[in-house]
Amino acid sequence: MELIPVILSGGVGSRLWPVSREAHPKPFMTLPDGQNLIQKTFLRAAQLEGVVEILTVTNRELLFKTEDEYRSINRSGLPQGYILEPFGRNTAAAVAAAALQLQESHGPQAHMLVLAADHLIQNQHAFAEAVGKAVQLASQGWLVTFGIKPQYPETGFGYIEAAAENGLEAGLKVERFVEKPDLKAAEAYVAAGNFFWNAGMFCFQVGAVLEQFKAHAPDVLEAVASTFQMSRRATSAGYSCLALEPEGFAKVPDISIDYALMERSSKVATIPCDIGWSDIGSWNAVSELTPPDDQGNRFEGEVMAFGARNNFVSTEGRLAALVGVQDLLVVDTQDALLITHRDHAQDVKHIVKRLKSDGHGAHMLHRTVHRPWGTYTTLEDGERFKIKRIVVKPKASLSLQMHHHRSEHWIVVSGMALVVNDGQELMLNTNESTFIRAGHKHRLQNPGVIDLVLIEVQSGDYLGEDDIVRFEDNYGRCDI
Repeated sequence: MELIPVILSGGVGSRLWPVSREAHPKPFMTLPDGQNLIQKTFLRAAQLEGVVEILTVTNRELLFKTEDEYRSINRSGLPQGYILEPFGRNTAAAVAAAALQLQESHGPQAHMLVLAADHLIQNQHAFAEAVGKAVQLASQGWLVTFGIKPQYPETGFGYIEAAAENGLEAGLKVERFVEKPDLKAAEAYVAAGNFFWNAGMFCFQVGAVLEQFKAHAPDVLEAVASTFQMSRRATSAGYSCLALEPEGFAKVPDISIDYALMERSSKVATIPCDIGWSDIGSWNAVSELTPPDDQGNRFEGEVMAFGARNNFVSTEGRLAALVGVQDLLVVDTQDALLITHRDHAQDVKHIVKRLKSDGHGAHMLHRTVHRPWGTYTTLEDGERFKIKRIVVKPKASLSLQMHHHRSEHWIVVSGMALVVNDGQELMLNTNESTFIRAGHKHRLQNPGVIDLVLIEVQSGDYLGEDDIVRFEDNYGRCDI
């Protein structure tokens, strides 16, 4: 029996700012053990019985970043597929696209296991047992959810009400889905014993879920199927990639899989489970991953405390000190500092909303930005100048490009650079440099086997990242 985990990687995770940002969202957050959430999701899925491929649905801007994260952990060479969305269209569109893709590649009898890229599950054995039960039910045509046994009356999650008796061997029939309740209702749900947190994980037989789309959300299925006909595909051994066409995808209704199918179908079951699940939805949840000291403080990075209790501090690259404070969440990154009381952890999203409305770049990018070819870090940004540290991976290449408003001076710090500058090709070694005038076509390549590191000094009237015209590109980003 073929099982294909489908990893949905689309959320920003605004409550985890300043680490989570639009160009570096929550699934890529590194946890205390050194792995990030999307890596953990991939590994968790890869260990399941019967898995023949892992399919990831993500934004097209995150493809190369996702591939890099998988490459470092996919020791077995498990086949990978990707569906690239030009923009978010909610989970119904993502699931429908995945089902159509899997019907084409694996047939209607295959099973798909839908997982969020940014959740944490700490009991792999219990998870595998729950998936086995889910596959059993899905084989009978059920749309299967995973119901997490509630540990306390949480008001931030949706709930699943299950039938007390229904004759199913592997799970329980779902009576209804309940929106995030108030505290009184949540307390009643926990006391009742047949309510479960909705984990947002699902298991379907491909043909069965497509039939349910036809019955309950035909507009979603038709719009996604139409988009498929216009979309670009790339395949090779153990790899496939479908880039959804933007104009067609914009016509897909923006609706969740819960509203589109799960709340409308009479063929929905749930697997009650206790798998160590967390949606890592706030800095409070992140803090629980770090052991506390004698005063209840949890620290990541270099931190000193005096007379401080029950605080969480995460700091990058510099010392943080707490004196006489309690119940604080402090997150310090290269370009932004968050300080909030634990009781207001959910309100961080309002800061992100304000940054976005004000056009502040801190909602989108970190000081270090990942690109398919490597990274760049903004060291200083002043009036008519910007200084960056650029790292190019071995054998990687930036696009052949041109800038209208800025010139650039490149100085090699380590490694070797092959540079195209206004039609001339030159090789630069450590401590050598070149100057590129505005309007000149240029390209930077790393022909070596170690990272190329250089300092770039930009100068000009406008230094925005959108002042770039690409003529040739190895990563499909050409403008001309």
